Amino acid sequence: MRISTSQMYSRPVSLMTQLTAEADKTQTQIATTKLGVTAVSDAAAYVKLQQIQRATTGDSTYKANINVAQGVIAQTDQTLDSVETQLQRALELATRAANDTLSDSDRAAIGEELSAIRDTLYGLANTKDDIRGQPLFGGATGDTAYVKNADGSISFAGTGDPSGIPVADGESIQPTISGARVFTTGDVDMFKTIGDLADALKSGTNVHAAGDTALAGINASLDQVTLARASVGARAARLDLEADRLTAVAETRESTRSGIEDTDIPTAVANLQKTLTVLQATQASFTKLTSVSLFDYLK
Repeated sequence: MRISTSQMYSRPVSLMTQLTAEADKTQTQIATTKLGVTAVSDAAAYVKLQQIQRATTGDSTYKANINVAQGVIAQTDQTLDSVETQLQRALELATRAANDTLSDSDRAAIGEELSAIRDTLYGLANTKDDIRGQPLFGGATGDTAYVKNADGSISFAGTGDPSGIPVADGESIQPTISGARVFTTGDVDMFKTIGDLADALKSGTNVHAAGDTALAGINASLDQVTLARASVGARAARLDLEADRLTAVAETRESTRSGIEDTDIPTAVANLQKTLTVLQATQASFTKLTSVSLFDYLK
């Protein structure tokens, strides 16, 4: 019987090479906790992982946008709360000014406080958000919301509604609200209403007529601010729901990714031990094989 030396060595060498590569691969998977999926090793799994990665990147952007929108909405609501407080004080003063027992100096003092309230409201109307530096109550342009004219009047300088922030595919939310929907109610202008009453009280002319007009106007403005706060609150609730949805989607997506890409450590360790055992047995057999001389075959 003729025995080929190459045949005697090639098969066990090939097996040991294969087992060594398999052991190295498993050790790498354990060390990195990743299976190392590639387009060559598993095309379908690789495509799925790429899809998951793109979706995760997109949702990360939406999550960041939601955080920005939530911060701006919170500041908007806080500012509207301050506006409401100022209007409530103006209502108290307007009611008090209607008292016939007040002296001219008392009315003038109330007029001065109302002028200060008007200035405070003007400052609040031009509040800029702490995150983007844009006016809370501006328009689509993002410029100054309100300006003082040469005659001392205050007017809205914006145009359109504030820009929305994308929070999901095809969905945006306006984190702020146009000043035209806060400081103006039909024919009632919050700044003019309070300013006219302040001027009447300081000058002592048409006090009662100005007082009646102011009481109606301030109450209408308070109702408008309440509606604005309700609108802002509804948007905040939508953002919370969207944030919860993204969290749930992210958890499901991560579970899917882990099932495709992450190493099952206990299983990998067991496979490594099995591979090493076979490799050691093959090496032992090969050592015995190589120690046998050709003479032993010819006996």
